[in-house]
Amino acid sequence: MDQFIVRPLFGDGPVHWYTPTNVTLWLALAVLAVWLLFVVGTSGRALIPSRIQSMAELTYGMVHKMIEDVSGKEGLRYFPYIFTLFCFILFANMLGLLPKSFTTTSHIAVTGVLALLVFLGVTILGFVRNGAHFLGLFWVHSAPLALRPVLAVIEVISYFVRPVSHSIRLAGNLLAGHAVIKVFAAFAAITVIAPVSILAIIGMFAFEIMVAVIQAYVFTILTCVYLKDALHPAH
Repeated sequence: MDQFIVRPLFGDGPVHWYTPTNVTLWLALAVLAVWLLFVVGTSGRALIPSRIQSMAELTYGMVHKMIEDVSGKEGLRYFPYIFTLFCFILFANMLGLLPKSFTTTSHIAVTGVLALLVFLGVTILGFVRNGAHFLGLFWVHSAPLALRPVLAVIEVISYFVRPVSHSIRLAGNLLAGHAVIKVFAAFAAITVIAPVSILAIIGMFAFEIMVAVIQAYVFTILTCVYLKDALHPAH
């Protein structure tokens, strides 16, 4: 698991909150990659788009449609934040697949902050827009009256578990995939099983590319679902 260790960029001293580390480096590179694609890559705004501009426009359109389909037209006013979230996670996941890189989204400290920001954001928004009616999210009117208090407790617990599941799902999938590749790589040094090990690494790497995209999509669509609950809390 040494590939997930946080190390200072300069020297071998202890890591403090202000120490530049491999985590901060690859977080900055993810931000830079997003900026290069959506600012530099689309600066020409050609009528016939280049490949880079097409990628940017397709990504923009996909996230825009996702928000509208899940959260409704009211959710589109929060498009900038959700779009930024999707792009950042996607590029952080993909950059983590490069040799000698560091997968920042394999750390719960990173994904936990992202999930907590979503959780706090939608909760505050829910109360600001709906006041006490936001608590209707926890009261299942369609259930029999005797069961409603029990279901309300379950709903409250599941609501507060959201940031945990939201963050662990992303970090866990990426950490597990990288660990499996590392295990296969260890067997590549054994001549007898090296060909099988190399094929397994190639297959797992292709799978990890798919996971990197899917997990960014899942994190974003769950954010849209939580936003929908904040905008329309009644069951």
